[in-house]
Amino acid sequence: MGQHKKWIAFVAIGFVTGIAASGSLNAAFQAQFKGLSETAAAEALLTAGMKAAGDGSWERIAIAATYYEGFADKSRGQAMLDELSGAKAAASDFRRIARFYAELGEWAKARPLYEKAIAMKPKDAGLLAEAGAYYNVNGDRQTAEELFARSFTAEDDSPWNYAMAAASYLGKKPRP
Repeated sequence: MGQHKKWIAFVAIGFVTGIAASGSLNAAFQAQFKGLSETAAAEALLTAGMKAAGDGSWERIAIAATYYEGFADKSRGQAMLDELSGAKAAASDFRRIARFYAELGEWAKARPLYEKAIAMKPKDAGLLAEAGAYYNVNGDRQTAEELFARSFTAEDDSPWNYAMAAASYLGKKPRP
């Protein structure tokens, strides 16, 4: 067998071995949630998700939000969200967590997080429009209009920001 054919055979064997190994790994992973109760399956997937998230704050926020919204006992998700909105949080973290609470109708929890995000990014037009829309939907038109004015001063050509502001006057939550 020529050197070239040996190399092709070696690569093919490696490829087939890799496929077989990944199949068995996939089966082992699926055993963590297949056939379990919904709660147990969700818990197994969220545990794997946290491992996969590593230090990624946005990923960890998604996991925490699922714990908060999906389980009868919100305390684990709340503790995670509290940790993620601590002193080291970025403005984008505050914004994502605020949006999550606002979507659930928990404006009392969302508002201070939007305020922190705005304090950190006072000229972020999208943030200002989104927060303003939530203020408007939640009955604070004066603050909403102040935030809209700041948003359009910072960036006057974003159709997304105009749409969020307009939707809020119709009682609709923004779609950032």
